[in-house]
Order: sequence, then C-alpha cells, then structure tokens
Amino acid sequence: MFGTTPNPEGITSPAIDELLDKVDSKYTLAVFSAARARQINSYRQEMKSGDPNVTSIGPLVPATPEDKPLSIALQEIAEDKLTMSLED
Repeated sequence: MFGTTPNPEGITSPAIDELLDKVDSKYTLAVFSAARARQINSYRQEMKSGDPNVTSIGPLVPATPEDKPLSIALQEIAEDKLTMSLED
C-alpha cells in the first residue's frame, strides 16, 4: 500500500474525537496535554540522572522509553487517568 499505513499510530491513537469528549475545547486539550507531557519529561530526566528524590509523577499508562511524552499524556487523558482542575 502506498502513501498511508492501514493502522496509523501517534496523534490518531487515541482519536481526537475521543479526546475532545474529555475536555471542553481543543485548546483546553492542548494546554492540559502539554502540561502533563512536561511532567512526564521531567520524570524521565530525574530517572535518567539517578536522582533519588524523584518529585515528578511518571506515566500512568503502560509506556516504553521510545513513547513520546505527549502521546503518553493523550493516552492518559483518553483512559480517564487524569482529571483537570483550574487553579486560581
């Protein structure tokens, strides 16, 4: 098959429609997932450095080191592992 793959992965899994059911807008989804991806990235940096005082929370879904933090964050949102709250 040329041009496309039959089972695309990445941002298409989970589907954007499924993710938009979890939040009120695509902008909220972008901000929420980016914030969580930064937390996952910080966790990975702390683990890589060997810091015994890990302060960040790692992935809440099964993930490999090759998985991108944003993909992990979107999967967590799709599986209702996270809840969003607005702070004053």
